[in-house]
Amino acid sequence: METVALVFEELGNPADAPLIILHGFFASSRNWRQVAEKLAANFHVYVLDLRNHGTSPHHPVMDYPTMAADLLQFMDTHHLTTASVLGHSMGGKVAMWFALNHPERIDQLIVVDIAPISYTHCFNHLIKALKALPLSKISNRKQAELFLATDIPELSYRQFLLQNLILKDGAYDWRVDLDIFLFMAPNIIAFPDGEKIAPYTGKTLFLAGAQSDFVKASDINTLFPNATLTVIGNAGHWLHVQQPDIFIKQVEEFFV
Repeated sequence: METVALVFEELGNPADAPLIILHGFFASSRNWRQVAEKLAANFHVYVLDLRNHGTSPHHPVMDYPTMAADLLQFMDTHHLTTASVLGHSMGGKVAMWFALNHPERIDQLIVVDIAPISYTHCFNHLIKALKALPLSKISNRKQAELFLATDIPELSYRQFLLQNLILKDGAYDWRVDLDIFLFMAPNIIAFPDGEKIAPYTGKTLFLAGAQSDFVKASDINTLFPNATLTVIGNAGHWLHVQQPDIFIKQVEEFFV
């Protein structure tokens, strides 16, 4: 299994306990900077760019075993015998698979609005819409945003996705490889078969948005029997953005 060296941001006092934050699909470490800055008051925080995201290397293979292997290499490289891990969405699945396979490396685990299951939604329409963006005709982000409005009607989500559009040598280009994303997207909505793996019995918190339907207690209990599920009101899948104060409070109280 070929690993890549993950790019990361580091915040807080190196003498404090390590906390690793893992972002979701199409996101990067920058989306978690505000959360990381607050948690850095008590933790030595590492915010990673997972493979094919942010400024980390691109690789044609993107699934949870390989991303968990990247995380293991990161911890070994930075001499982290153990760490607490917080993962959102895709990053939450990376965190869960890592915990199931390397439980001795996890102090405490927080999984944000995702469950250890395979989902049925599809990213094809979304990724094809991004691939259809006529980059040579785009002179500013507003044009790109308007072009995508029909296929991606939610403004905040369009703006989130367009964080991956960068200006390079006077022209716009994608920071991410959309062909890899399109080909590997089925791996992202899936979760590896956990039937033959021992449950993770460590301290675990699942945080879910009340307006999201990604997490059900019945989907958690088999692989994470000692987990606590907390639902945050007036929030959907992006609960750390929609209810940041409540989110931080729940995380800090769990880590006490």
